[in-house]
Formats: sequence, C-alpha cells, structure tokens
Amino acid sequence: MSGAVLVAVAAAVGNLLQGWDNATIAGAVLYIKKEFHLESEPTIEGLIVATSLIGATLVTTCSGGVADWLGRRPMLIISSVLYFVSGLVMLWSPNVYILLLARLLDGFGIGLAVTLVPVYISETAPPEIRGSLNTLPQFTGSGGMFFSYCMVFGMSLMESPNWRLMLGVLSIPSLFYFLLTIFFLPESPRWLVSKGRMQEAKQVLQRLRGKEDVSGEMALLVEGLEVGGEVSIEEYIIGPANDLEQDQDEAAKVKLYGHEAGVSWIARPVTGQSMLGIASRQGSTINASVPLMDPLVTLFGSVHERLPDAAGSKGSMLFPHFGSMFSVTGNQTKHMEEEEWEEESVGGREGDDYGSDAGGGGNDSDDNNLHSPLISRQTTSIEKDMIQPAASHGSILGVRNSSVVQNVAGGSSTGIGGGWQLAWQWTERQGEDGKKGGGFKRIYLHQEAGGVGGTGSQRGSLISVVGGGGDMITDGDVFQAAALVSQPALYSKDLIDQHPVGPAMVHPSEAAVKGPSWRDLFEPGVKHALFVGVGLQILQQFSGINGVLYYTPQILEEAGVGVLLSNLGISSTSSSLLISCITTLLMLPCIAVAMRLMDISGRRTLLLTTIPVLILTLVILVVGSVINFGSMVNAAISTASVVVYFCCFVMGFGPIPNILCAEIFPTRVRGLCIAICALTFWICDIIVTYSLPVLLTSIGLSGVFGLYAVVCVIAWVFVFLKVPETKGMPLEVITEFFAVGAKQAAAAKNN
Repeated sequence: MSGAVLVAVAAAVGNLLQGWDNATIAGAVLYIKKEFHLESEPTIEGLIVATSLIGATLVTTCSGGVADWLGRRPMLIISSVLYFVSGLVMLWSPNVYILLLARLLDGFGIGLAVTLVPVYISETAPPEIRGSLNTLPQFTGSGGMFFSYCMVFGMSLMESPNWRLMLGVLSIPSLFYFLLTIFFLPESPRWLVSKGRMQEAKQVLQRLRGKEDVSGEMALLVEGLEVGGEVSIEEYIIGPANDLEQDQDEAAKVKLYGHEAGVSWIARPVTGQSMLGIASRQGSTINASVPLMDPLVTLFGSVHERLPDAAGSKGSMLFPHFGSMFSVTGNQTKHMEEEEWEEESVGGREGDDYGSDAGGGGNDSDDNNLHSPLISRQTTSIEKDMIQPAASHGSILGVRNSSVVQNVAGGSSTGIGGGWQLAWQWTERQGEDGKKGGGFKRIYLHQEAGGVGGTGSQRGSLISVVGGGGDMITDGDVFQAAALVSQPALYSKDLIDQHPVGPAMVHPSEAAVKGPSWRDLFEPGVKHALFVGVGLQILQQFSGINGVLYYTPQILEEAGVGVLLSNLGISSTSSSLLISCITTLLMLPCIAVAMRLMDISGRRTLLLTTIPVLILTLVILVVGSVINFGSMVNAAISTASVVVYFCCFVMGFGPIPNILCAEIFPTRVRGLCIAICALTFWICDIIVTYSLPVLLTSIGLSGVFGLYAVVCVIAWVFVFLKVPETKGMPLEVITEFFAVGAKQAAAAKNN
C-alpha cells in the first residue's frame, strides 16, 4: 500500500502550508503593525490576520461543487498556485492594502486545501489504513507550524527582522507542492469513475494498490455512484457441500454473481431475523434507557461487534478458494447470442479493458458506449436448460471485457477492503402473461464472527458452490455472512423493461450525467450524515482550542519561562515565539500516536476517551484562575493543563471531525457535503475568534474556560449518542449503513 501512503503524504503538504502560514502571520504581525503604525488601529491589525479566514470561508462556498465538476486534483493544483502567488505578493507588499489582497489569496488556497485534502485522501486510501492516512493533514499542519515558528524565532533574533521575508518564504514550499500536484498526485479514482473514465480509474487504482487486479474495487467504485435507495440487512449461509442433491429445497437457494467470469456463490438466506439485525435490536434494547440514542450508532456498533475483522484486515478470507465469482463454463461464451440491445460482442472487444476508453479514450467512444450494458447475459433461459440443466439456478451473468472490470489471469481480488466483498443477485421469474422478468440486487457481504464451520452448518444445510468448469468444490467450511442488499447504481429499470430477457446495466457515464443535485441532500442517509458532520464541526470550534491558544503565552510567562529566557538575553517577542514553537513540538508525538490508534481503537473511541480529558483540563484552568494557590503552583498547574489539553485535542477532536466528514457522504455529493461542513467550520472559527475578546471582558478568563468545558460536555454527549464508528469499512459500505440507520431512526421515531 506504499503508493496510497506516498500520495497521502504528498497531498497533506497542502495542510503543512496552512500551518506554516498560521504560525508565520502570528509572528510577522508583531513587526507589521510597527512598520505601518497600526498600534492605534486594531481593526486593520485584526483584518491582516482574519482576511485569510474570510478568503477560506468565501472559497469554501463553491469549492465542493467545483471539485465535483472539475475533479479533486485540479482544485489542489489551484490551491498550490494560490499559495505561491500569495507568498510572492506578501514578499512585495508596498502597503497594507496589497498585503490584505495577498492574505485574501492565501485564504483561498487555505480553504481549498483544508476542504479537499481529507476528501482526496479518503477517496484514494484503502479502508484498512484510511484513518491513519487522514490523520496526516493534522500532523503536517502542526509540523508546518513548528518549522515556521522556528524560522520566525530565528529571524526575530536579527537586529531588524524582515516581516516580508517571513511571509514570502511561503512561496518556496508552495512551489514544491505545485510540482507534487502536477507530476505526482493522480486524480481520485472515485471521481474518475463518477465521470465514466474507467481506464484512467483502473490505472490509478493499480498504482495506489500496487497490484494489477483491482477489479473488485473498480466494481465497488461504480456502485458508489448511487445516492439513496432502499437498503436492507440480510444474512446468508454460504459454503461448499459434497453433494448438491442433498439440498432438498432448491427454491430457497440464491445464486450470487461477482465481478469476473469464473465462479458464482450459491447461498441460502437465513430464515428469520439476521444476526446483525438481532444484534442491532438487542443494542437498541440495551440503550433504550439512554434517551435520544441514535439507532445508527447501535447499528454500526453491532457491525463491529459481529464483524471484528472489519478493521485492519488486508483481505477477506471468507471465500479463500474462489478466484472469481461467476458460474460460467469454459465453452459457454461461444453460445452467446448477438442481441439487439448489446451494441458490441465480447469477442469484438477482446483486448480492450473498458468500453468507455476505446479508441484512445476519446469522447466519441464514451458517447457510443453510453448505453452499453456493463453486465451482459452469458446464456438465455433456453440455452441454460440445454447447456447446464443441473448446475444452473437462475439466469447466469458474465462481465464484458468492455465493462467495469477485467478478467485477470492468475487469480482475482474479490474483496473491496476491510474484509467486505461485493456481489450481485439476479432472480429470474416468469409472470402470469408468460413473459420472463427478474430482479437485480447489489450485495455487500462480510463473514460474521461465529458463523464458520460447525456453527454455520448447524443453522442451515450445507450449500454447494459450482466451480468455473461445473465441478464441485468440496473442501472448506460453511460461512455465515452478513449482507447489505440494495439496488445497483447502474441498474436501469428502463433497459429491463425494453429487454426482459436478462439484466442490463448502463455505462457509468450515464450515471455521471446526473451529477450532484441539491435534492440528493434530502435523502435520509445524506441528511443523517450532514447532521453528524455539521454537529462535529460546530462543537469542535466551540470546544476551546482558540481560547487555549490565546492564553498559552500568558500562562507560560507566569510559569517563569519568560524570565528564564530573558536572562538568556532573548527579547519578550522572541520568547513568545519560542514558547509557541515548543508547544507545537509537543503536539507532534501525540498526533503520531493518534495515527496509530485511528484504525485500531477507532474514531468514536478516541473521541469518547480524549474529550473527558479536555473537560478535566478546562475545569482545572478554571479552578487555577479562581483560587490562588501561589504564583508558582498556579503557573505549574496551568502549564500542565495546557500541555495535556493540546496533546489530547490533536489526538481526537482535532483531526477526527474532518476524517469522519470525508467518509460518511456518497461519492456523487461528497464534494457538496464537505463544502457545507467546511463552511460551518470557518464560520464558527470566525465567530469564536472575534467573540473571545468580548467574552474575556464580560465574563473573564475563568468564565471563558468554564463555557468551553460545558461545550465539551455537550460534545461528549453528542458523540456518544449520534456519532458512529467507521473504522475499517469501505466508504460505499459506510454510506449504505447510514441509509439503513436513517431508516431505523425514522421507524423508531414513528413508533
């Protein structure tokens, strides 16, 4: 997975520049107000610092929609250019107005980077390490602050520090970031799939995953185009048997199809309530005494309880013997019919990977293949009876070479990350009028704990699996699998109505024509996710981080650090910069620990563990400011509290809101939803920053920290009741669970 790691590190340089700029302006403004005589004009001084916040807020309003239109990579390139240009303009700045313009451009770059880097990393990272990689922006941002404080501190020791040089240095790392975005960063494969650019998406995934066979994940990305729809939780028993005839109830068996030609799964739905559903309901019952407990939280919790291998799994061992998932005999493809609705035959496309990129990947080819079915029928119902009367059950599907995925010799990847696998189910039935029809469903599968071997076989009869050549696979265990069942993203009811002989799927370009829509935001699952994301952003900003940052130099000065530094011949200005540098340095090892724990303990656990520590440190700061224990004792208590607060904040409430916001929205509206969450972040940042001096005047320091402690208590309750655990799950599976959770929440509300 080194490809995905390197790409994430390169993308996170954008946040390094943000941290660099934040620290630089904090030091440079001390010299700017002297040169422009702003001591008597605090409004202009405040604007110099706040203009970047205003710029970030303004650009965020449109960044999501534009990113969904142009792509993630072009927006990161634009961000690097804005950083570079703003650095040059700040280096020149002949007057305060040009400086304000430069700060505005810098804010545009910051807004794009902060909004889109977490999205980009989430869309390129494997589920198993997505949390760790998405903690990188927090690490690089703090690292940028540390290096910037070191630089500004060093320059402050000069006889005449040059603030233009301090700010202009930003253009050097910005140029490096620009080169990375141009020559190293690929486009997000999920965005490419959403635009029907399948060949490019496949090549990017191969580079990111370091392997040739990415067919399973390609199929997953296509399925991620769907927004909303009915989702249900079911359970199957899947596994080989020695004798197919031992199974008496043929009607109860379901044939599941995968993304490649080779082997299909024959599964038996578990009658009655799904074990995952039972666990969810039991959790709901247990939490019934907890008012306002969200069923979504219980559902995700039951997922991780029932599927303990979902996090950290490098691949599913659910079906270790299966190279692929289609039941198609070697000579069946010779019997394919040339049907009116299939524009190209399999043989005619031999050697081409994807229909959307035929003919050099031109747009004409995309248009011509717009309605080509991704999954085509390998046999008609009549042929089925002639060719494989004993082994076939239901219509048999295959994947065209011009489809989403490609057959790869030497095995295939059926997994989609986190131990999950993707399959489809086609049920053929004959209506009263004699016409054949059927239903097509998408299924996300994951082996359940305790559903292996004897346990599984006790719950249902052994299920047979037909091999690629019609042979029976006789070794292995019976597996119990949880399943999320819903309609495929590319399943077209119109095409089915026109061609009832078999399933047909449209090209991803067809789904991409829709694009993001404001109506999609009102889908129950999306609304639920927006509530979680916006709530976290609001509570993060009002949890006290800006107040503690504001107060840190003062309490460290009281601790005697300033006196010690002045004895060494360091001025008060340089002392405050050095103190900030040391404080930032302490954050880095804590963020590194958080990176390690993010995919082990999980996002929710880290929040529930670190927020109480934030509350405790804020309460201690309140007590220390109200009760006089002596100057040295008060200073020591305050210093320790601030250090612990910073360390816990950067481990939990610092990075996790952005991580979760980048995970919980469907692909088609992810940019739009992220923009809403980021806009909330910046607006709250501005409110907190400008309300702090007013609050200090009205209720004092102890009142401010007491207010922040109350907000942290509210934040903990919000996380406990409303924020689910998403570690180790593919993005598309997360959004499916949000749809199920929203449905459960609505049902609970009605009851």
